[in-house]
Amino acid sequence: MKSKVKETPLISQYNRIKAKYHDNILLFRVGDFYETFGNDAIIASKILDIVLTKRANGSSNIELAGFPYHSLQTYLPKLVRSGNKVAICEQLEDPKMTKKIVKRGVTEIITPGVTFNDNTLEIKKNNFLASVYIDKLFGISFLDATTGDFFTYEGDEISIKRLINSFNPKEILISKTQINELKNKFTNFYKTEIDDWIFDYDFNINILNEHFNTKSLKGFGINGMKNSIVTSGVCLHYIKETSNNNIFHINSISRIDNKSNVWIDQFTIKNLEIINQNSEDLSLIDIIDSTNTPMGSRLLKRWVLFPLTCKKDIIERHKSVQLLKDDQPLRLFIDEKLKFISDIERICSKIATTKISPKSCVDLMNSCILINEIKVYLNNSLDFKKISSKINPLENLINIINHTIVDNPPALVSKGNFIKNGVNVELDELRKVKRNAEIYLDNLLKEEIEKTEISSLKIGFNNIFGYYFEVRNTHKEKVPDNWTRKQTLVSAERYINDELKELEIKILTSNGRIQEIELSEYEILIKKLNEFINDIKSNSKIISTIDCLLSFSKVSIDNNYVRPKIIDKVSIEIKNGRHPIIEKSLPIGEKYIPNNIILNKDYQQILMITGPNMSGKSAVLRQTALIVILAQIGCFVPAEKAEIGIFDKIFTRVGASDNISSGESTFMVEMNETASIVNNLSKRSLIILDEIGRGTSTYDGISIAWAIAKYIHDIDYKPLTLFATHYHELNEMEKKYSRIKNFHVSIKNLGDKILFLRKLVKGGTSHSFGIHVGKMAGLPAQIINTSEKILKDLEQKKPSNKVNEIDELQLTIFDNNSSEMKEIKKILDNVDIENMTPVDSLIQLSNLKQILKNK
Repeated sequence: MKSKVKETPLISQYNRIKAKYHDNILLFRVGDFYETFGNDAIIASKILDIVLTKRANGSSNIELAGFPYHSLQTYLPKLVRSGNKVAICEQLEDPKMTKKIVKRGVTEIITPGVTFNDNTLEIKKNNFLASVYIDKLFGISFLDATTGDFFTYEGDEISIKRLINSFNPKEILISKTQINELKNKFTNFYKTEIDDWIFDYDFNINILNEHFNTKSLKGFGINGMKNSIVTSGVCLHYIKETSNNNIFHINSISRIDNKSNVWIDQFTIKNLEIINQNSEDLSLIDIIDSTNTPMGSRLLKRWVLFPLTCKKDIIERHKSVQLLKDDQPLRLFIDEKLKFISDIERICSKIATTKISPKSCVDLMNSCILINEIKVYLNNSLDFKKISSKINPLENLINIINHTIVDNPPALVSKGNFIKNGVNVELDELRKVKRNAEIYLDNLLKEEIEKTEISSLKIGFNNIFGYYFEVRNTHKEKVPDNWTRKQTLVSAERYINDELKELEIKILTSNGRIQEIELSEYEILIKKLNEFINDIKSNSKIISTIDCLLSFSKVSIDNNYVRPKIIDKVSIEIKNGRHPIIEKSLPIGEKYIPNNIILNKDYQQILMITGPNMSGKSAVLRQTALIVILAQIGCFVPAEKAEIGIFDKIFTRVGASDNISSGESTFMVEMNETASIVNNLSKRSLIILDEIGRGTSTYDGISIAWAIAKYIHDIDYKPLTLFATHYHELNEMEKKYSRIKNFHVSIKNLGDKILFLRKLVKGGTSHSFGIHVGKMAGLPAQIINTSEKILKDLEQKKPSNKVNEIDELQLTIFDNNSSEMKEIKKILDNVDIENMTPVDSLIQLSNLKQILKNK
C-alpha cells in the first residue's frame, strides 16, 4: 500500500484554501511575498516571467513561484488580462502575535469582469460583466462594477449577439446546464460557469429588491421580464461574492429599448470600422473622440454603438453642438476645465468599496471645484442654463475633504501623513512628539560623537534591530563598555545603548498610534463621502454629456463638418459627402473626392453601382452609412449639405470572408449575413450590399444578386439600398424595376492605363478593368499579356449580356433531357413559391447546386 505523502503545515493550509478556489490562481501571502504553488506556479511563472523553483513539502517537493507583496499592482493586471481569475489570500493576523501557523483567508477575487484595480482597467473603456440565460427568450445583463452602469434586455438570439458584440463584456456568466448550448454562440469571450441554483428567479428578484431597497422593480421598467431579472441578479450576486465589498454605488438598472436606438449588428460594426476592438487601424471612434475625460470617452462609445431614433433628441444634440461651435469663449473655457477633471465616475466605486486613496480624494475635490466653475459659466448662457441647473455644487463634500486631507497626499494609505493638522488633537500631539524625537536623535548623535570621538558615527534603523549606532571597524576600539553589540558587518558593527533604546520606544509607539488615528479618521471620511455618491454620479453623467457634445463641436470645426437636417421622410440627400476615416488617412496634400447621394422611396430606392476594383465603390457605400450614423448620434457630418431621414436599422454585407472553424465557406457566410438582413428589415432600414454573390460561380452569383435586389425592390418596406457589384448584367434591372437606378464610379481610360476619378455618375458600365488593376498591383508582364489574350478570346465567344428573363439565365446551358435536369424540374414543380422566404430559396438553390455537383 502506497504511503500518504506528508505535507508541511503551510502547504496543508494552502491546499485547504485552494480547494475552495480551485478555478482561481491563488496568490498566497507568506511574509513579504505572494507565493503560488503547484500548477498555479507553473502558469504564473510563464505569464509573469518569474523564476519557477521547488519548495520542500514534507516528503516531496512542490513547484513554487512568487513576487514581493509591494509588486502586486505590477503582476496582478498581467494575470487578469491573460484571462485568469485570481484569488488573493492574505495573512489575517500578525505573525508576531502567534506561535502557530498564521491564519489566512481569501479577501478578494479578481476576474476579467470584476476588478477595481486601475492597472487592470482600460481608462476609456467600460469593464462589463455579462450574464446570459435562456428560457424561451434570451435574457442578458451587462454590469460595470467600476462605474455602476447596469443594463438588461430580453429578446431573440440575434439581438443578444448584437448586444454582446456592442458591449464587448470581459466575462460572461452562464449556468452549467446551458454552457454547452451557449459557449459556441459567443466565441472569443471569456465565459464562467455558474451553479444552476444561482439562476433561480425567486432568488434573483430578492437580490435585486434587497440591493435597490425596493419592493417592486416596476420603477426600473423590468417588472415581469423574468430572464432579465435572473441575469441581473446573477451579475450582482457574482460581484458580491467575488469582491467582498459594498457595491451600493450601483444604484440603478436600465432596460435596453431597441426602439430608442438604431439596430447595428456586429457585421456592420466591423464592416464600417465603427470600432476596431482588437486592431490598431483607424476607426470612426478614433476620428470623433476628442473628449477630455475618461467617463466622457466611455459615454461617446455607447452613443456611437447606439445611435438615437428620436428626432427630438437628435436635434437637441445638434443644437448644443452648434452652440458650442459658434461660441468660441464658451467652448475654450469648458475645454480647458474638462482637461483637469478626474474619472469621478470610477471614484464613486472606490468610495463604496473603501478602495479610494487619499490622492483620489483630493482629485475628487478638485474636480468638483472645476465642475462648479463650469456650472457658474453655463448659468450665464440661456441655452445651457437647463443643463447647469442640474449640476450639484457639492460644497459640503469639498469642505469635508479640504478640512481632512493634506494638499499633496500620497497615493497609498500605507505611506501615512495624509490627515491634516487640526483634525485630531491626539494626532497633533503625537506628531509633535515624533518631530521632537527626531531632534532628540540628532542631539544624542552629537553627544555620543563628542564622548566617543568617533567622527563617522551614524544612527540607523531597520525592522529587525530598530535604531542602532553604526561604527566603522577603524573606530571599534573607541566603543564604550555600556554599548551592546547587535550586528557585525564586513566593514562595520552595530550597537545600542539605554538612551537610544528609550528614544526608540517613544518614536515607535508614536508612529504606531499615528497610523491608527490616521486610518480611523480616514474611515470616518469615507463614510461621509458615501453620502454623496448619488450626487457625484449625477454630476458625472452631466459632465460626460457636455464632454461628448464638446468633442463633436471640436471635431466638426477641425474637419469641416456641417449640421445635417433631420427630416421625417425616409430619404437621404447628401451633397459632396466624404468618408470620415479615409479622408483622415490620406497622405498630406491629397484631398478626398466627395460624392453626392440621393436615396428615397419614390423613384431612387436602390442605387446599382458598378465600376472596377479600387475605383471607390466601397468608399461611397460606407461613407453614406457613416454619415447617417454620425447624424443620428448628434454629431455634424462630413459633407457640404445633408438632409437625412431617421433610420432604425443599418445593415451591411461587405467583402468576402469565411468561417473555417465552424465549417462555413465564404459563400455560406455571405448567405448567412444576407439572410440576416432580409429577415430583419423594417420600413426605416438602410442596406449596404457590396459584391453579393461573388463567393460562388458567376451565373449563381448573378442569379442570387438579381433575386436579392428584386426582393428588396418589391417588399412593402422599400428599404433604401446601396448595391455595389461587378456583375454588369444587373444594369438590366433599371429597365425592369422603377426604383432601381444605375450609377458607376468613373475612370479615365488612358490606353494601357486607367485613372481613377472616384466620382459617382449616372449610368452603368460594362467594363471591370481587372487586368489594369492587376497591372497596377505589380503582376508580371507575362501574366498580364496572357490574361489580355484570354479576355479577347472570351469576349468574342460570349453571348449577349442582355438578360430577358432572369429565370432562364442559368437553366438554358443544360440538357433538358438529362437525369439531373429531370430531378431539378421535379423539385421545382413541388416548390411553394408563394410561401417561400428568401432564406428558403437560398437553401433550395444550394440543394440544386449539389445535384449538379454530383453529376
